[in-house]
Amino acid sequence: MKKFDPASNIQDVLQFGEFGDVNPSITDSATYTFLEARSMTDTFHGETEGCFLYSRHWNPSNKYLSDALAMMEGTESAWVTASGMGAITAAILQLVSAGDHIVSSITTYGGTFAFLKNYLPKFNIEVTFVDITNLDEVKKAMRPNTKIIYTETMTNPMLQISDIPALAKIANDGNAKLLVDNTFTPMIVSPAQLGAHIVLYSMTKFINGKNDCVAGAICASHDFINSLSDVNSGTAMLLGPVLDPLRSSSILKNLHTLHLRMKQHSSNAMYLAIKFKEIGLKYFYPGMPEFKGHETFVKMMNPEFGFGGMIAIDMETAERASALMERMQNKKVGYLAVSLGYFKTLFSNSGKSTSSEIPEETQREMGLSEGLVRFSVGLDNDIERTFERIHECLIELNYTK
Repeated sequence: MKKFDPASNIQDVLQFGEFGDVNPSITDSATYTFLEARSMTDTFHGETEGCFLYSRHWNPSNKYLSDALAMMEGTESAWVTASGMGAITAAILQLVSAGDHIVSSITTYGGTFAFLKNYLPKFNIEVTFVDITNLDEVKKAMRPNTKIIYTETMTNPMLQISDIPALAKIANDGNAKLLVDNTFTPMIVSPAQLGAHIVLYSMTKFINGKNDCVAGAICASHDFINSLSDVNSGTAMLLGPVLDPLRSSSILKNLHTLHLRMKQHSSNAMYLAIKFKEIGLKYFYPGMPEFKGHETFVKMMNPEFGFGGMIAIDMETAERASALMERMQNKKVGYLAVSLGYFKTLFSNSGKSTSSEIPEETQREMGLSEGLVRFSVGLDNDIERTFERIHECLIELNYTK
């Protein structure tokens, strides 16, 4: 069986500009002309190919990026949005109605948790949160009206690993859809090849890699993407989370270097994990054999891209976490900032930042320490120097040997 190669799939996409440009032309237009009135009518009805109606629906620049993303994931189609949350909420709302039920990982991005926990109940949509690594718990949570199992390949911020093939089977057995947020692990894991029905991204992170925009993506079947963009009932079309074509163009260019960047992020994070272990630090990194989800990850991954650029350490208290992060920023390890996937290292205290929407008692329930510091490891050329600076900060805090 031929190996699935997301990087080569992207390179195989040939997209010329209007005048033979090696970069596709940017369509800086909100609306599009038709040579015949009948073509406009047919486009409104979804009965034409290659015609564009209005940029909130589709535009050529977004189509170029969507096609490349679909090739990367091995899905039939894709749709791009103005934020990761735009992708997540549009996909979920397209699948559920009042009275439906969702099973979700309790460990998930704070914004997603808030949407599931606080927003969906307004529409009489119930969500059961589970330990996504406990397959028996997932099975027990399923109901006849369950429409979605929602998870992240590598959960934020605990870095738990979801067993996508096993979860896909549970979803299929229950006539539900498996939605997987793959933001932490693009190219490293290809969820659609493992049975996921819909793959979601915040392209703000690794895919774009420059932290200069927010964007999201939904990769799925033709039928699902067409339903999303339907002019009468499509959630994406009617709620309008469309990505600006200028940003689509810049993200598409960055996408072609993603394979190189993921390898470097992964290599640097693995180096730090080994060093953290040597100095006796409590750390979390799926690339290490003792990590709970390591074997599951190995079973699913495209190994040439490594185990990813996300790593976490436990400083036990929020005060110690803050002191460490301030010192690391002063020593030029990176930036004390939320988000991830940047070319410089970013670090934050998850419980007080990107997971702060999750109540503290729930954070404790999911095993999130108040002192957890999440690192998005950058593309540092001298990762040894980066570790030395981190180590100096830890010594100053009397927290390591």
